Amino acid sequence: MVAVEDFAHLGLDTKAGALLLFGDDGDLVSIEQSVSKMADIAKASNGCRGVTLAADVAAAEALLYARRCSLPALARLSSLSILEDISVPRKAMAEVVKRIEAIGKSHGLRIGTFGHAGDGNLHPTIVLDKDNPAEVAAAEKALAEIFALPLEFGGSITGEHGVGSAKLPYLEAKIGAVNMQLQRNIKKVFDPAGILNPGRIGS
Repeated sequence: MVAVEDFAHLGLDTKAGALLLFGDDGDLVSIEQSVSKMADIAKASNGCRGVTLAADVAAAEALLYARRCSLPALARLSSLSILEDISVPRKAMAEVVKRIEAIGKSHGLRIGTFGHAGDGNLHPTIVLDKDNPAEVAAAEKALAEIFALPLEFGGSITGEHGVGSAKLPYLEAKIGAVNMQLQRNIKKVFDPAGILNPGRIGS
């Protein structure tokens, strides 16, 4: 919150632990009903510091900018930002965000988390000095702990960004040894020489 406010100067409550943005589409009546209902739910929840309703599209876009600028707001804090991607059941999101914050503190790292509450997709983003070997090593340990988190809650080590090479060491913990071997076997059928997408699963 502090990083976004320092970057964008939107008048955000920097003492708040999180910001939830809710939007809807459809006809005017249905939008007003859904937004009003969501506002009532938020006001009745524990820990809610306030609810702001956008009066028009321009005001809504201004609020959405807080989400859109999350990554650049964090990236400017140091020489390297590592944007990651996990997914968890929606009911577990608050607990997982708290756990990510605790992981950051335990390793002496700054980790900002943003994402998509509608589908449980979270983007923990580690900010560190790329020329500091201790911070780089701490980030690697923190990432291993972060990737283990969603598995505790029935989630996944990826949400929308895929596995690639960075998460390959953590994939077996999610899908199991049998499925890993199955994927390798399927890859060999179509790529017996291992020339397609080297360095990924099945190569």
